[in-house]
Amino acid sequence: MQLLQDVYFDSRLELDRLPSGSVPSGTYIRFGVRVRDSLNFPGLSLALRDDRRRDPLIYEMTPVWSAEGYTRYETALPFSEPGLFWYWFLESEGGANRTIGRDGFNRAVLAEGGLRAWQVTVYSPDYETPAWLSGGAIYHIFVDRFCKLGDRPLHPGSIFRSDWGGVPVFEPDSRGVIVNNDFFGGNLDGVIEKLPYLEELGISCIYLSPVFEARSNHKYDTGDYLKIDPSFGDNETFSRLCAEAKALGIAVICDGVFNHTGDDSVYFDRYGSYGGHGAYGSRDSRYYPWYSFSNWPNDYEAWWGIKTLPQVREHNPDYRSFMFGEDGVLRRWLRAGASGWRLDVADELPEEFLRELRRAVKTEKPDALIIGEVWEDASTKIAYGERRYYFVGDELDGVMNYPFRTAIIDFVLSGNADAFREAVENLCENYPKPALDCAMNILGTHDTPRILTILGGVHYETKRERARAALDAETRRTAASRLKIASLLQCTLPGTPCVYYGDEAGLEGYEDPLNRRCYPWGNEDTELLSWYRELLHVRRGSEAFRGGIYQTLRSENGLFVFQRKSVNARVIAAVNLGQETAITCDGTARLLISSGATVSGDRIVMSHGSAAIIEVNSN
Repeated sequence: MQLLQDVYFDSRLELDRLPSGSVPSGTYIRFGVRVRDSLNFPGLSLALRDDRRRDPLIYEMTPVWSAEGYTRYETALPFSEPGLFWYWFLESEGGANRTIGRDGFNRAVLAEGGLRAWQVTVYSPDYETPAWLSGGAIYHIFVDRFCKLGDRPLHPGSIFRSDWGGVPVFEPDSRGVIVNNDFFGGNLDGVIEKLPYLEELGISCIYLSPVFEARSNHKYDTGDYLKIDPSFGDNETFSRLCAEAKALGIAVICDGVFNHTGDDSVYFDRYGSYGGHGAYGSRDSRYYPWYSFSNWPNDYEAWWGIKTLPQVREHNPDYRSFMFGEDGVLRRWLRAGASGWRLDVADELPEEFLRELRRAVKTEKPDALIIGEVWEDASTKIAYGERRYYFVGDELDGVMNYPFRTAIIDFVLSGNADAFREAVENLCENYPKPALDCAMNILGTHDTPRILTILGGVHYETKRERARAALDAETRRTAASRLKIASLLQCTLPGTPCVYYGDEAGLEGYEDPLNRRCYPWGNEDTELLSWYRELLHVRRGSEAFRGGIYQTLRSENGLFVFQRKSVNARVIAAVNLGQETAITCDGTARLLISSGATVSGDRIVMSHGSAAIIEVNSN
């Protein structure tokens, strides 16, 4: 492998690739590569492979100039159809078949064999995502643990917990099963009660974990898609929540669990709770074709083998009609007041299912939001051996941004600015701008340990130890300082921040269900809460975060600085995990929010562990 100076190509520089990043179909892209003359290349070609095809097409590049020991080669190609494309560079025929590809930091490198290729995501020109989300912030509520107002009936066999804030049941029962049947009483009435709190916090969208009828406290075992669970309220309560939230400028999106149902449901009805008319009770049931039985009734496909979650055959026409029809589940709840859907395990839903889902949702409400649960780079996701094309324009608006979450946590704990830069720029390059703006930037979810606990860095061997654990005062101060940095990045990088309820109040907790403790009303970490409130209002107050472009300015020795820029606003975000240093702005700097940074004129002094958002006005 040769050194970097032998070959120059940077896919993120307009000098070498114009335009850079993802592009709408119909775009011509110009490529330019500089090669050291001493390598004796007889010529250079570009290899381009459509992800849906095996063999690449080869395009001869034209030498356009030679200077200072280098020759520059160029070519321009049309990208006529949406899809995913890969490209690299080859020595022209007659040479030694040397290849130019990219290393792990997007640097062009030369080798005798194959290397990683560069990526082009091409999307439909009419791909649009909801503008109302831009510049806002999402708040993720696990309803049973957020706020209790009054009493709602629980399902038979449920355990009511009067110890609001107690440790959720985390050990299996006598059968070795974790049944998730302990309830603290949080409900939609409580969410309505706390709407002024969310408005003051700076929230513009509520994402509700499942609220439809189900036996468990988490509700991912849907019993009836057409009813709000009685422990949370009723259908009218949901519509009232949506209406009162809308009056405060807050949208509400639902969690759609469409890959599986509960075994205790109208559709499967394993225990006869719904009259014995489900697939388990009768082969003549309307719902029998919705499921896959190998030996009816007890041997059936279930989500990850969990028998309480029988898997649905998403290709079944009746199931699709039930979901997507004019009076189907998706459109019915949009009419009831919802502004969109978050799709559970989106990578387990067939692509045609997602396309039909999008058509139904956008027909009912064109500006409705569709967010998919995808844990990897969604532009290159392979699920069950098949490439997924979420972002060509006919499936998802955005996804849960787990890659950014991982990158932020790694950076805050390690201080490796170069690795963080590559993670951020790689995703910005791979995602279409409409999808990037809708990416749900998370630090914590109901599926991950609490972010404060992660940043505390304390590990225990057993779950029982983790259930009892709490950070000591010094470790908690360190974790809170790190969380200020992490949340600042979460709120300023491209995408839309999503705050998991209670993170802003300093909740701790390890894995599920220890990360689902009750919101600590009256016992919040007031310093963290004030930070989040100020941070989210800074975000909402700047046009730069409403779709503004992203550019890295510095990434070195623990210092990471980037800007977001729109037509009328320019904002710089800076984090310093190295030695004290100063940033000089090409204009007058004003601190919008700071943890450990100071400003004087055009200079911002960043102490170790500091973070800041700076508004820059050009002179």
